[in-house]
Amino acid sequence: MTASGPGAPLTVGIDIGGTNIRASVVDGTGEVLDTVQYPTPHSAAALEAALDRAVRELSARHALDAVGLAVAGFISHDRSTVRFAPHLPWRDAPVAKRLTERLGLPVLLEHDANAAMWAEYRFGAAAGGHNVVLVAIGTGIGAALLIDGELYRGTHGVAPELGHLQVVPQGRDCGCGKRGCWERYCSGTALAETAIELLATDATPSALAREVVADPGALTGRRVADAAHDGDPLAVRVMAEFARWLGLGLAFVGDIFDPDLVVIAGGVSSSAPLFLDEAREEYAAAVTGHGHRPLARIRTTQLGEAAGMIGAAELARTVLKAPPAASRG
Repeated sequence: MTASGPGAPLTVGIDIGGTNIRASVVDGTGEVLDTVQYPTPHSAAALEAALDRAVRELSARHALDAVGLAVAGFISHDRSTVRFAPHLPWRDAPVAKRLTERLGLPVLLEHDANAAMWAEYRFGAAAGGHNVVLVAIGTGIGAALLIDGELYRGTHGVAPELGHLQVVPQGRDCGCGKRGCWERYCSGTALAETAIELLATDATPSALAREVVADPGALTGRRVADAAHDGDPLAVRVMAEFARWLGLGLAFVGDIFDPDLVVIAGGVSSSAPLFLDEAREEYAAAVTGHGHRPLARIRTTQLGEAAGMIGAAELARTVLKAPPAASRG
């Protein structure tokens, strides 16, 4: 067997979200063979028990060799400890060691955006890229950076936090403690907030506006995107603002990293036809030296919501030792 590719060992990739745990058996070609899902518990002990249960359920149907966890949080550089995860109960927790002892299988941790990047690089939209930035746009912004085909994690394993680049001094409050962060203007959450702000200055008749007035709490980014798809004037303006902020943020990314490729992932990427062309134009106009430098290609994810699981499973495969070469007589 080889480390990856056809005939490689089967591994499990687990995407641990704030709401659900999704665990998939993945083969060496990146194909998902089997999946289970459970609600995410709120205590560390219950969460680790649920992960144990998921792996054991899958191992009853497949011969498994390793486990990879995709975690939305700060992971130690050796990928063994969760330092901090805002939506999970782990704090400076040696999760890999505890689960390895519990499961009897090697366990590797990875930041969820890094896992998604690795999946796209090995099997999806980033294949063939050299210096690639992945921007995962959902409730907030997650990001990953690939330099010469290697994931870049920074000195302490927490890079890059692109969603918290300040794009508006003294702008919208952010949960990170700062104000004006990129994700506060370019995320699923931001779509709803922008819609509410525009309502204060725009009296154009709009079905979405009437819904917001009737029940402001029911407004979501998905509802804004659906309304924009139907041509609602307010929603179309919101998506135009979103595209502008995405393009401006990508110009920052281009100035800092000069990538050859950007992959847009996350839940909002499914609405890319509503904003991506405009964002590309904004990026091309705002990047330093525009008109006199090559621009990064900008693509959307090929693997969708499965990318984190596929990448975690593929990275877990790297901890397995290659079998010794057959002796020759």
